[in-house]
Amino acid sequence: MELLAKAPADGHTLGIVSGTHTVNPGIRRNMPFDALKDFVPVTLATSQPYLLVAHPSLPVKTVKELVALARAHPGQINFASSGSGTLGHLAIELLKTTAHVDMVHIPYKGIDPTLTDLLGGHVSLLCPTLVSGLPQAKAGRLAGLAVTTARRAAIAPDIPTIAEAGIPGFDVSGWFGILAPAGTPAAVVERLNTEIVAILHLPEVQERLATDGSTPVGSTPAQFEAHLKSEMAKWAKVVRAAGIKVE
Repeated sequence: MELLAKAPADGHTLGIVSGTHTVNPGIRRNMPFDALKDFVPVTLATSQPYLLVAHPSLPVKTVKELVALARAHPGQINFASSGSGTLGHLAIELLKTTAHVDMVHIPYKGIDPTLTDLLGGHVSLLCPTLVSGLPQAKAGRLAGLAVTTARRAAIAPDIPTIAEAGIPGFDVSGWFGILAPAGTPAAVVERLNTEIVAILHLPEVQERLATDGSTPVGSTPAQFEAHLKSEMAKWAKVVRAAGIKVE
């Protein structure tokens, strides 16, 4: 992203960013670029739900039961993540702050060892992407408590949302978007947006994205800018409340 910020603003150098782009300013000191001012939004490309899953040894089948158990036993339930500051981590931190519960975070390095330890019962909770967690939930090896998005996922319509479980307004999704360096001419950004959005809605592209549990979005530049600002404000509050810092 630092290289992108310094690249010529001619539309020939673009960056694909994920949700962590809006998290990093809150958890990293001395960022070498401004996550908003040094870039021009082109489009929000895709969206992907996360799935809150629990090991069967945890006596809960719903988010309501999880919240009740956590309130009855503060600080005694642990949850894993694939790393501090990842969206899977922050999704549960957001649940903690909105539901007013205390659970202990155990960070790992990557999703594979995290999921292995969850399946082994060494940790109790995890919030991976839906496509990562759903096969284990369908097989009965994990309990799929809820998806994190505002709406139920098309590939898992029987799994409720966290918002449905009594946490109104809860909405967390993984996403990818495309940015250009600040100063890229508006006409160039508009052309890029038009072409990329058209590509995102090609049937073969949609089919390929679906294998990763992703849905094409294809927003306007203005809509993507609003999304970036909203996400940055949301995660800044969660990071402050949780005291998260990544050096």
